[in-house]
Amino acid sequence: MTLKLGYYLGYWGIGPKGDEALEAVRHAEGLGYESVWVAESYGSDVVSVLAWLAGQTEKINLGAAIMQVPARPPAAAAMAGATIDELSGGRFMFGFGPSGPQVSEGWYGVPYSKPWGRTREYVEVVRKIVAREEKLDHQGEHYQLPLPDGQGKPLKLNIRPLRNEIPVFIGAIGRKSVEIAAEIADGWIPIFFSVDRFEEAWGEHIEAGLARGNRDRSDLEISPSVQVAIDGDLEAARNMVRMAMVLYFGGMGSRKTNFYVDLAHRFGFGEVADDVQARFQSGDKEGAFAALPDEVVDAVSLIGTEAEVSERLARFRENGIDRLIMTPVHPEPEQARHTVERLAALAQ
Repeated sequence: MTLKLGYYLGYWGIGPKGDEALEAVRHAEGLGYESVWVAESYGSDVVSVLAWLAGQTEKINLGAAIMQVPARPPAAAAMAGATIDELSGGRFMFGFGPSGPQVSEGWYGVPYSKPWGRTREYVEVVRKIVAREEKLDHQGEHYQLPLPDGQGKPLKLNIRPLRNEIPVFIGAIGRKSVEIAAEIADGWIPIFFSVDRFEEAWGEHIEAGLARGNRDRSDLEISPSVQVAIDGDLEAARNMVRMAMVLYFGGMGSRKTNFYVDLAHRFGFGEVADDVQARFQSGDKEGAFAALPDEVVDAVSLIGTEAEVSERLARFRENGIDRLIMTPVHPEPEQARHTVERLAALAQ
């Protein structure tokens, strides 16, 4: 099975930006990477960066990982997607997710109630607009277009999209959200992905979603986002991943609700995640860092020698993973470049 490679550019300004970002993307494109993916939270936005890349690349697909649902109305997302798709000659891919309560309510001013019901409906509206089969008349729980008893009227996109179907990916890790992704999306993007344990963590939820959508596993491109380091300072690379995991376990969500801690339990690392969370939230961040062993770091990343990473890549193919969206862990340009190049060679 061929394993597609995606390059995760991440957040503009936090990760690479300007000429450095463009050089990295063109380098990946030249090595045969199938896609580049861009993120947004409460800084740079996905739409601007992908539109900027559209005219400066030739064949690499342009993915949103992810466009946050509370950030813009579904019509604005559909318009942006259709425009970037046209600018790039049909290389754009939607990626959606509901963000979290802190960002949704604190930054966008959108209540975080029924986030996945809202996301499901959002995707439905976006697809209707891009399909351009009829004027938009959608009266749902979360979106009423046009507004009832208002002055609006049903409208249709006033340009003809290059494609009437643009792939839709969903970023999800929770049980219910993964079911929805499997039911309605063309692709699924999980983070903190363990190739050895994803079936026991998510398998039944993937199958339940596919069954509800009357779909097969081949209808869903499984595209985990994974941090990668090949050769170089591997201890430093593991520490980079460890720092991120400590933040997600300890600082994302509350003691009562933390999707990442819940996921760690399903991966078999629940006691470790609970300990890290407790230490972090008590103010002992150094203790939280020390409490996260290499075993957990290695389970959700690809860090090692070329031979070790090659062996792990085989597990991705064996488990039917369609695409690996890689983030080079090393901040040093030479080591990051080496990882990008060697991963491309190993994936072939």
